[in-house]
Amino acid sequence: MLPDLSCPFETLSGLDSDEIQATAYEIFFTSCRSSPGFGGRNAIQFYSSDGDNDSKTSRFKRAVGLRMLKRSLSSRRTNSNNNNNNNPGGAGGVGFSGRRPRRPLTSAEIMREQMKVSEASDNRLRKTLMRTLVGQSGRRAETIILPLELIRHLKPSEFDDSNEYHIWQKRQLKVLEAGLLLHPSNPLDRTNNLAVCLGDIINSSRDKPIDIGKTSETMRNLCHSVVSLAWRSVDGSTTDVCHWADGFPFNVNLYASLLHSVFDLKEETCVLDEVDELLELMKKTWTTLGFNKPMHDLCFTWVLFQQYVRTGQLETDLLSASLTMLTEVANDSKKVDKDPVYVKMLSSVLTSVTVWCEKRLMDYHGSFTTGALEHILPLVFSATRILEEDVPGYTIDRGDVSAGNRVDQYTRSSLQNAFSKMVENGIHVISRKMSFQQVCETLVRLAQETEELAFKEKNSFSLVLKKWHPISAGVAAATLHSCYAALLKEFLTCNSDITNEMLTVLQRADKLEKVLVNMVVEDSVECEDGGKAVVREMVLYDVDSIIVKFLGHSVNGRLKKIKVVLNKAKETETWNPKSKTEPYSQSAVELMKQAREVAVSFFDIPIAISEDLVHEFADGIGEILKDYAAFVGSCGSKQNYIPTLPPLTRCSRDSKLIKLWKKATPCTVASLTPYHLGLGLGLGLGLGLGLEEEGNNTRPSTSRGTQRLYIRLNTLHFIISQLTPLDKCLLSHSSRIIPSQKNHHHAHFEHTRSAILGAAQHVSEVAAYRLMFLDSNSVLYGSLYEGHVVNARISPTLKVLKQNLTLLCAIVTERAQPLAVKEVMRASFEAFLMVLIAGGSARSFTRADHEMIEEDFKHLKQVFGEGVLEGDVVEKEAETVEGVVGLMGKSTEQLVEDFTKLACEASGVGTGQTLPMPPTTGKWSSSDPNTILRVLCHRKDRVANLFLKTTFNLAKRA
Repeated sequence: MLPDLSCPFETLSGLDSDEIQATAYEIFFTSCRSSPGFGGRNAIQFYSSDGDNDSKTSRFKRAVGLRMLKRSLSSRRTNSNNNNNNNPGGAGGVGFSGRRPRRPLTSAEIMREQMKVSEASDNRLRKTLMRTLVGQSGRRAETIILPLELIRHLKPSEFDDSNEYHIWQKRQLKVLEAGLLLHPSNPLDRTNNLAVCLGDIINSSRDKPIDIGKTSETMRNLCHSVVSLAWRSVDGSTTDVCHWADGFPFNVNLYASLLHSVFDLKEETCVLDEVDELLELMKKTWTTLGFNKPMHDLCFTWVLFQQYVRTGQLETDLLSASLTMLTEVANDSKKVDKDPVYVKMLSSVLTSVTVWCEKRLMDYHGSFTTGALEHILPLVFSATRILEEDVPGYTIDRGDVSAGNRVDQYTRSSLQNAFSKMVENGIHVISRKMSFQQVCETLVRLAQETEELAFKEKNSFSLVLKKWHPISAGVAAATLHSCYAALLKEFLTCNSDITNEMLTVLQRADKLEKVLVNMVVEDSVECEDGGKAVVREMVLYDVDSIIVKFLGHSVNGRLKKIKVVLNKAKETETWNPKSKTEPYSQSAVELMKQAREVAVSFFDIPIAISEDLVHEFADGIGEILKDYAAFVGSCGSKQNYIPTLPPLTRCSRDSKLIKLWKKATPCTVASLTPYHLGLGLGLGLGLGLGLEEEGNNTRPSTSRGTQRLYIRLNTLHFIISQLTPLDKCLLSHSSRIIPSQKNHHHAHFEHTRSAILGAAQHVSEVAAYRLMFLDSNSVLYGSLYEGHVVNARISPTLKVLKQNLTLLCAIVTERAQPLAVKEVMRASFEAFLMVLIAGGSARSFTRADHEMIEEDFKHLKQVFGEGVLEGDVVEKEAETVEGVVGLMGKSTEQLVEDFTKLACEASGVGTGQTLPMPPTTGKWSSSDPNTILRVLCHRKDRVANLFLKTTFNLAKRA
């Protein structure tokens, strides 16, 4: 089988084509044994070329349009014998001498020669039939289990040697295995004792022949198993039909091998003139093989088509014959109550044919001549129609499968393949090693070749395709237009300047385009839309659009240069300032320098530029700067530094830690808490971020990581400062800018500026929270008000805070300072607030502490009011903290009353019902039930303790 034409029938395991052919001949001869020439008294003879019969025309060949041979096989055989008259042992024929030069061949002899059966094998077959049919001359062929009879009656002595006999016997056993075990006509349980026995006998013959003697137990078992299996019926009833060679696909492979014998061995593209007689004889095998006329028509259609492919697609008459036979198949397939086996054959054969044809139709320029195309198209369409209408469950994975639509697909695909082959031709290969001028010359020549290909298509293949697709030539022209456009686009993409050579290419492309468009219009005159649909799909490559595309590529090329700097920055930036006078990253300087250089070079192109393209270029730069701003702003989140809220507990008189500390600490140091002595959370000592003093000088606690965040902030403001000069550079060439009809509502870099400001806000926030909750943890959240308020006031915290703000203003540029200081204020206020409502078991407050806390917060506000922030900004941010501080001045009873009222309103619970635990929203305020509850949890008195225990059963602090 050809590798690219899949066989529609399952391959027979263990049997090769020669073995199948030999078995097919044995069945054929047995079925025809009573016919003249196969042992009958009178033989049909085919006369020599001088006789009358040679001039007769074969009915079959006339029906399918096949030409008669100049000489029949019988005539050539007779002539060959004449030539070898004096050479009895010559090659004039198998087993015939020159003593009878004028005797024509019988049908049996023709089949033997066609199927390449030796005279010795033929004689053995004849002897077997004579022995088998002794006294049974009227026995039907389909009741003879031929392989079994051959094994029984042929002895090893009738072969040249034991090895030949062993090979022959193994073939007969494999035939029985295929017909009775592997592909039985009636379903067979493989565990059947008879099947197991037969399988064991066949396996035992692999190494040596089985004993066929009269007393052989193996032979008796073989005969019993084969006969019992062959005469089975589906329902177990008595049957007069022997089933040993009629199972699918065993029978189809055998019959196809017979049908292949109608082709001349010397001229394989030709069918023998004796085909009528041979086909008539082959019908006698139908009862043995379980065949009928529909199966014969389908199988012969496949054999004719297969022979056309096998012989290199040289003889279109074979294709025509396949198409004629397919008409018979179409008629057969319309019959009601089709055999399931036939339906399976029908689906397999027609699917194999259509797959092979459609694959080649996708490249019909390289696969078919015009004459072959005339037969291939109706063959495919007819086969597909049969599959869709007469094969149940057949589906096709395509959209519109109409003939016109499919021809459209074939045309487009084939022209694309033809163009690709033309490009790959040695003359037109475009290589990177070629100079720019050589590439341009090649494209000009290719345009000429494309034009010639379009005219060839129009004057040859399109004349055939028009029967199914009226504007096939127009579709071909549009396809070639698209193919050349793709190559032209690739060429322009690889070049950065417009030159005279490039203009030559564009002019030749423009000429080609006009020819192809005109071809589409001429071919579409009779169409309803005048070919407008095809013309619309042609993306015209006029010079102006090419220039616009070129400028677009130019923009992308320049933007890539800036992206290189951006990518390098992402890999190498360490956020160390360039110098004290330039406290921002070196990568930002390089990025803005590259952006200015690219903006200047953009206008070096000596042509007018549209305003739309300028905006596109500016937006491209802006997107890169936004990407860089996002990179600068990728420094985490403030949530990374905010401590986790401790669980809600109620105050006891003193925690165990405080009690132990009081016992161990003398009264002289009663003003210091364990946290002042380094017994606290240990964050300051562990990270080296605590308050450091040299003598009486307090040093800032700002870590190196926080200082690098300040450099990030400076970097973002540096980029903002460079946007205006960059915008002026783009506007300075306004005389060469073609105004746009579009209304550009925003100036250059407007969105970029907003994105960078957003990143600056984020960096400022992260830096502030890192400063307050990590760097200053030991003097604020880690120690403020621990133990007793009076002993842990805010004064040490303010000293460090002022030093940190001084360092901040020394590092951060003046433009960025207001935002940075404002975020520090927010972070410090939130840290102060968390001390009051989420300070953990080490903190507790009384109502008497309110004044001290209020005074401390007032001092904290003053730190920021004295600096770069305006007073109203500080007061607005302080409102939340002041509201919570105000709660601490209320009596416990009032707090309980306020909490109960707000909690009931928030949850919808009525007065007197069990209060639910209010959710923690993180939005602290004096009107938030959860905030009031946390104030009560830190209130150190009996009333609060009792309320929390009875209402929520909160645990006491450890």
